[in-house]
Amino acid sequence: MALRKRIGVMVPSTNTTFEADFQMVAPENVTIHGQRLWLTNDAQDADGMNRMNAEVESGARYLVTANVNVVVYGCTTGSFYRGPGWDREMIEIMQRAAGVPAVATSPSVVDALRFFGARRISVATPYPDWNNRQLRAYLEALGFEILSLDGEPRAARSGNQGINDRDPEEVIEFASRVCKPDADALLCSCTAWRSVEAVGEIERRIGKPVVTSNQACIWKAFRAIGLVAPIKGFGRLLEHIEAAPIAA
Repeated sequence: MALRKRIGVMVPSTNTTFEADFQMVAPENVTIHGQRLWLTNDAQDADGMNRMNAEVESGARYLVTANVNVVVYGCTTGSFYRGPGWDREMIEIMQRAAGVPAVATSPSVVDALRFFGARRISVATPYPDWNNRQLRAYLEALGFEILSLDGEPRAARSGNQGINDRDPEEVIEFASRVCKPDADALLCSCTAWRSVEAVGEIERRIGKPVVTSNQACIWKAFRAIGLVAPIKGFGRLLEHIEAAPIAA
């Protein structure tokens, strides 16, 4: 029997969606191994992100002891809140610590949007205002025109842990409604939001590509370890995984 491929993921300690999405999509010969980074349910500012990200280097070192083939950082806000530059620095920190390819959420999202040639985008999130402001600034600094950026209010009020418990049907209804007709693509941000389960139906409703945080991470991580077979049921991005650039 062939050796299994191993994907190491670092997640906020409140996040119960990221690992589940990887496990849901991964083929039988791939295993997912998690490392949690301390985050409290009410930490919704730069201080909370700074505290969590102080553990990124050590988290990568822990994961590499499991002989993982790639390390993935699974927090969108944690990789965009300091703007362009920090996102790529995070990848370099993980790669130096682990000695294997590394993937971070926000750069994966950007690469996925660019894969579709998207410039004018709508954005749906479960975030409160602070996260949304930081996300808009990050995307605009990278050249995207933001036609709309809306946070689902019930999810935004629920805190970091509560986002995990919002039903995918809620994601479908909200994200489909806020997407602008002239957007090139829709982004559903946040690794705790259950948008991977919703992406196929959202694409059917809006007739456009949809990129979600976890879907983009899966796309980049699978490519990094040579898994390029098309994956059905989770949106156009994973259906065209073989056409994506391999570079992190």
